[in-house]
Amino acid sequence: MNFAPYSEPVWGSDVMVDVLRGLGLKYVALNPGSSFRGLHDSLVNYGGDEIAMIECPHEKIAMGVAHGYAKVTGEPMAVILHDLVGLLHGTMGVYYAYIDRTPVLVLGGSGPADHVRRRPNIDWIHSANVQGEAVRAYTKWDHEPRSLASVPAILARAHRIAREQPAGPVYVALDAGLQEDQVRDPVPLHDLDRLAALPSPLAPEPAALRDLAERLCAADRPVMVLGYPGRHPESFDTLTRLAEEVGIGAVETHWRLNFPNRHELNVTGSAALERADCVLFVDVKDMGKATQRLESATRRITSRLAAGTAILDLGFNDVGISSWSEDYAELVPTDLRVTADTAVALPLLLAECRRILGQEPEARREAWRDELRRLHRDTWAGWRAAADKQAGDSPVSTARLAAEVWEVIREHDWVLTAGTAAEWALRTWDFDRPHRHPGRQLGTATQIGISLGVALAHKGTGRLVVDLQPDGDLMFDVGALWVAARYELPMLVVMFNNRAYYNDWEHQERLARQRGTPLDRAAIGMAIDTPAPDFAAIARGFGWQAEGPVTDPDAVRAAVSRAADHVLATGRPALVDVVCQPK
Repeated sequence: MNFAPYSEPVWGSDVMVDVLRGLGLKYVALNPGSSFRGLHDSLVNYGGDEIAMIECPHEKIAMGVAHGYAKVTGEPMAVILHDLVGLLHGTMGVYYAYIDRTPVLVLGGSGPADHVRRRPNIDWIHSANVQGEAVRAYTKWDHEPRSLASVPAILARAHRIAREQPAGPVYVALDAGLQEDQVRDPVPLHDLDRLAALPSPLAPEPAALRDLAERLCAADRPVMVLGYPGRHPESFDTLTRLAEEVGIGAVETHWRLNFPNRHELNVTGSAALERADCVLFVDVKDMGKATQRLESATRRITSRLAAGTAILDLGFNDVGISSWSEDYAELVPTDLRVTADTAVALPLLLAECRRILGQEPEARREAWRDELRRLHRDTWAGWRAAADKQAGDSPVSTARLAAEVWEVIREHDWVLTAGTAAEWALRTWDFDRPHRHPGRQLGTATQIGISLGVALAHKGTGRLVVDLQPDGDLMFDVGALWVAARYELPMLVVMFNNRAYYNDWEHQERLARQRGTPLDRAAIGMAIDTPAPDFAAIARGFGWQAEGPVTDPDAVRAAVSRAADHVLATGRPALVDVVCQPK
């Protein structure tokens, strides 16, 4: 519904809203700012409620919401950042969207570029000569339209580039003067869908793909390491069939959910890589993390792979590589690289393997399949034994926390947002469908914002969205709780509350042991205690149903069950604060 006293675009910002509507954007996240007051008015009045506005208490949270939403849907949200200062507030969120290959359309108010239209002081100190330079090193593209007539093509290009694989954030600064100018000449929008249309995805070179399939099928003990193929939900099933039909072990990196965790050929956490004679990396940026051992205190790295192991790679390789961020990690010697979007290449690889294997008996790989099944069983048995050993501990062990939450949610259609409680959810729950998990968080101060976006994407589906929320992460962005209450997001937040920035604490303990310094002083500057934050009280203050702190492991399930019932019955968020052991 249009709330403006006119129905055709009168102001430059009205044209901008028409473009955003034409691009199919459903949401825009923002923290208010005067540099986009024109755009804000047009979104609210000229655009009505067609593009829903998600108000956030900080620009980084706004970026996190868009990041999480895009990880679920594959489609970008818009985020508006106020001038230079709002952009600087949001930079960490922009960077994390970039390294996580997540499409976000980042818009900024700027200027006015015309100096005679600037307000004294404030418009000057909030403006940059080329505003996009602040994020140019970690966006796929940036621009600043110089005329209203150029806005449709620039925004359409930005929207297209953000979605082209490998996906990522783009930034477009919208000059305050252009927003607030009256429209003198009509701006045509009839070709918007053609301007924003995606090109065909990157397909593999046929001979190289055949070579890859032949090498994979010729191996005696193949294993595949999975990075980002799960961004395309159909890959979940394709990878499962590839593993089953060819006899390949699957090792997850958890950047996306790529493979069912309880499948007998999922050998994540086992010694399968050490036994492999062929390793296929599937859409993996960092080949080292999954295949190297690290001695943290000395930073000594050794390979887990046996000498002579064949290394194959299927993915984007150097497409979109950054000269600034070294998120591509160490270069690993590779026998064959095939550059392609795995959304296209994996079905073709499966078909090629089927053609090859149709010419030989399946029994050749049966011994390897049996070994993979044994490795899977033994790994899971080891996790169960470790969990059982800690089951009665108080504060609550991390394994017990994950197990109790699982007993509550297992009968529902659930989604895990980001963090996995030190991977115990991955060792306990049944990730049987691609929508169960959009991928792990990216570090402290990323989880709650991403979780909001995941919950927004699933709002109205009836799914129970679960956030195993670390306390240190929430301390950065505690105002994010208001967003969930304000927009009635269906979030069950279970605090993984170890009252510490424990990852860093653990590093200090390692160095204390290495250097012979007092171990009991490693906690200085690391604890979130004395006073311990009352997260339940904080959440209630933002309008949540909340209880805790829960310290008795036998009380966790009942508390989580009450919270889950509230979320499912009302569609509104609930929090349970569980005091846990460090890991």
